[in-house]
Amino acid sequence: MTKGLKILIGWVMTLAMLVGGRAVAGPAVAEPGSKKVFILPVREDIMPPLVYVVRRGVKEAMEAKADLLVLDMETNGGRVDVTEEIIGIIAKFPGQTVTFVNKKAFSAGAFIAFGTSKIYMAPQSVIGAAAPVMVAPGGGVQEIGGTMEVKTSSAISALVRANAEKYGHNPEVADAMVKKTKELKLDDKIINEKGQILTLTDQEAARTYGQPAKPLLSAGTVENVDALLKQLNFASATVRRVEPSGVEKLASWVNLVSPVLLIIGIAGIYIEFKTPGFGLPGIIGITAFAIYFFGGYVAGLTGLEWVAVFVVGIALVLLELFFFPGTIVLGLAGFGLVLVSLVMGMVDMYPGMPSLPTLPQLRLPLNDLALAGFGSLVVVFLLSRVMPKTNAYHFMVSQGASGVQTEAALTATQARRLGQVGVALSTLRPGGKAQFGDDVLDVVSAGDLIEKGRPVRIVSNSGHDAVVEAV
Repeated sequence: MTKGLKILIGWVMTLAMLVGGRAVAGPAVAEPGSKKVFILPVREDIMPPLVYVVRRGVKEAMEAKADLLVLDMETNGGRVDVTEEIIGIIAKFPGQTVTFVNKKAFSAGAFIAFGTSKIYMAPQSVIGAAAPVMVAPGGGVQEIGGTMEVKTSSAISALVRANAEKYGHNPEVADAMVKKTKELKLDDKIINEKGQILTLTDQEAARTYGQPAKPLLSAGTVENVDALLKQLNFASATVRRVEPSGVEKLASWVNLVSPVLLIIGIAGIYIEFKTPGFGLPGIIGITAFAIYFFGGYVAGLTGLEWVAVFVVGIALVLLELFFFPGTIVLGLAGFGLVLVSLVMGMVDMYPGMPSLPTLPQLRLPLNDLALAGFGSLVVVFLLSRVMPKTNAYHFMVSQGASGVQTEAALTATQARRLGQVGVALSTLRPGGKAQFGDDVLDVVSAGDLIEKGRPVRIVSNSGHDAVVEAV
């Protein structure tokens, strides 16, 4: 298994280099006392991969203690659940948040804009048209009708109004962007007629109404992001632009199947421990765990520190099994570190917040781990009953590794060793190692504990382990 451990460490180092080289700009180098601005793109459809970009950008901005977070927005909208998650992530940023509508912010884009403290718009840009729609079975979208439309519109409207009230935007404007039944009237002027969905140009959004006069929605029209920073007195600030890495879409699929990856990883490593040499099961198991941590890292959930914890845990388990059998402490500590790393690998933690995760943060990772634990038990049970009887078993087990024999040769060797007397190299509780001539074997006590140094005799075999009794 020493070769297996080397392969495991090699895989983790490869993973670290892969995710460590993701295509994002390096940390901004700021002069002492200068302001810091992070610009976050909100482009294309608002779908799960965008969550990873936003989460990563917000965490980097928090780590850098940035003063301003700008959402550079140009989108047709997207999924409501993804929008809610993005709004929640942005709300964790302690500094000022601003949306710059760069051309358009339709539907979910408008929802997100209401979740920032200020909204600015580019010339000829538009915002609104936020009525909920449903994805049609054959692709595209279609309107929601009847009671479902009323319920959906009401729920979304409440969400947007709540954010509008929190950040000082007009909640009536938010309502009119979602509900067809909403008429918007200010200063005796009808802004939006009943039966229509409100959509505003940059000029319409910046018009003032009421006493004292307040802009309808937009705090102003500016040419570009640079002009926006000048308007907000951040012209001399250190600017950091967060860019998509190109692997967010892949990571969204990885995280979707994370319980399956855990099942494959656990089952693969277990089978590797139960078969001679290092073969395909170990490679599959290590690959599954590597992909699992890769998905969490790209998603902005986990850091490489939890990959290191996982490797240390596996190393302690290997030390328990193959070098210090029967010590128990090493095995339990290693198993505990592996569990902690798998859970924390999917916990969403933010800089400056409590270091211990809350129960809501742990709920999803623990559910995934419990599901994976049950699934791996089922898979291991089925494989242990079926796999040895198939031709595929011989391809799954490496037959070329040092010291590995075919099953037939192994059976013959075990038969010849019956009755041989050797000495226990470790305390057998019941497992450990014993030496018979020049051979050091994995052995299991047939009865009570056998102390280190006691003579032992091979009386039978259990799998690849020799069963011994004290002489």
